[in-house]
Amino acid sequence: MIQIIAFYLFAALTIASAVATIFSRNPVHSVLFLILAFFNAAGLMVLVGAEFIAMLLIIVYVGAVAVLFLFVVMMLDIDFAELRAGFVKNFPLGLLVAAVLVAELLVGLGVLKSGAMTLGTPDGTAAIPVGASNIEAIGALMYGRYLFLFEAAGLILLVAMIGAIVLTHRQRTDTRGQNISKQIARRPDEATVNVKPEVGKGVQL
Repeated sequence: MIQIIAFYLFAALTIASAVATIFSRNPVHSVLFLILAFFNAAGLMVLVGAEFIAMLLIIVYVGAVAVLFLFVVMMLDIDFAELRAGFVKNFPLGLLVAAVLVAELLVGLGVLKSGAMTLGTPDGTAAIPVGASNIEAIGALMYGRYLFLFEAAGLILLVAMIGAIVLTHRQRTDTRGQNISKQIARRPDEATVNVKPEVGKGVQL
């Protein structure tokens, strides 16, 4: 009984948070509602026994992606009037894209129901071992059967990160850079000067 109540509670809060994320006028409030939707979606994943997905939602999406969105939105000087004007201007294009996506979903469902397309059936090779949790089963597959694919994905992400750093790195020419060797070679007697000013005459700069 408690699971049914928790399911309807998490589902209702997830839907309400998603709607509030879309229709909120303030971008900061939208990100906060998005974080709330992620938390409730993680609760739903826990109810169905997918605790690994719930952990990913909390750690990756809430702890990294959503917080990054929040910091970017708060640091940028957003012109809300211009933002709303752009939304109204691109609203017909958005409706067209949404209509195309809905048509694709309807065509896919129609093809699936007609029997022209069949989904793959599990062959039992990736079955969860008896007594193992969801996280243990995913770890056994990821670092066992799919180890080389997992390592290849890590290398691709590493190359993408290095490429982004190389493409965005710019050497600034408008500021004078530091001469590290000159700073290290400077002697203490050249760095400071001891003066004894006379009373009432101040210090000569």
